[in-house]
Amino acid sequence: MSALEIGTGFIEATVRTATPLALAAMGECISERAGVINIGLEGSIIAGALGATVAAGVIGVGGGFVAGAAAGMAVAAIFACFTVGFKADQIITGTAITMFALGLTGTLYRTLFGTSGVALNTPTTGAVAIPGLSSIPLIGPGIFHQPIVTYVTMLLAPLLAWWLQRTHRGLALSAIGEYPDAAIAAGVAPRRMQALAVLFAGAMAGLAGATLVLAQAGTFVEGMSAGRGFIAIAIVVLGRWKPLGVAAAALLFGAANSLQTLFQSMGWTGVPYQLFLALPYVLTLLVLAGASGRAAAPAGLGKRVA
Repeated sequence: MSALEIGTGFIEATVRTATPLALAAMGECISERAGVINIGLEGSIIAGALGATVAAGVIGVGGGFVAGAAAGMAVAAIFACFTVGFKADQIITGTAITMFALGLTGTLYRTLFGTSGVALNTPTTGAVAIPGLSSIPLIGPGIFHQPIVTYVTMLLAPLLAWWLQRTHRGLALSAIGEYPDAAIAAGVAPRRMQALAVLFAGAMAGLAGATLVLAQAGTFVEGMSAGRGFIAIAIVVLGRWKPLGVAAAALLFGAANSLQTLFQSMGWTGVPYQLFLALPYVLTLLVLAGASGRAAAPAGLGKRVA
C-alpha cells in the first residue's frame, strides 16, 4: 500500500470516527452553554443506536435516523425532568441515567432479537461523493466521499456558531449559562431554555448513536457507545464551549482513534494491542488535565437555577 493510500485511508477514518463524536459534542455544547452538564449523554447515544436499529429494519434508513434522535431525546427528557424540573444533582442524575440506559438497551435488545445476541443486518446509508471535490488527491476521497450525515455535521457546526452569536435566543441561552440571575431579570425563562437545550443535546446524541449503526457498523452491539458520551464531554472542554472549536476537537479525537487502528494494522507484535485501544481514552484524560486550567467554562455550569 502506497503512502498516498495510507494517508487517504487515515483521513477517511478520522472523519468517519469524528462524525458521531462531533454530533454528540455539539449537542452537549449547547446544553452546557445553558448551564447544564449532561453526564447522561452516553445513555442517549446507546438509546439512539438501538432505536435506529429497530426502526431501520421496519421503515428504512431515514426513519432509523429519526427514531434514533427521538430515542436519545427520550432519555434526555428523563434527565431534564429530574435536573431542571426537580433540581436534582446533575452529575449523580446523569450517571444514573447512563447506567439505566445501558441496562435497558441490553435488555430490550435481547428481548427483541434473542438471548444469543444474533448478528443483525441493518440497512445502512452509503457514502456519497461530491463531484469535483472528491477527486482532489489525498483529502478528496477522505473528506468528500462520506455519508450524508457527515456533510450535515459539517454544516451544523458553523450554523450553531452563528445561532449562538447572532440570534436573540442564542444570546439568551448563553446568558443563562453565564449570568442566570441577570437572564432572569431580563425576562428570560431559564428553566424552559435549559430543558430545550437538554432535549436538543439528547436528540444530537441519539443521532450520533444512529450514525454508529446506520452509517458505520451496520449492526447493534450491546454497549457499542463505548464511552463516546464521556469523550464528547471532554471534546466540549477542548473546544472551549464553541461549536467550531468542538468540531475541530472531534477531529483530533477521531485522528487518535484512527491512529490506534493504524498502529494495530502495522503488526507491531511486541506491543500489546490493548495499549493502542486505550489511546483515545488516554488522550481524553490528557485533554481534561491540560485544558482545565485554561478553558473558561460557563460560570453557571452545573448550578441550580431558581
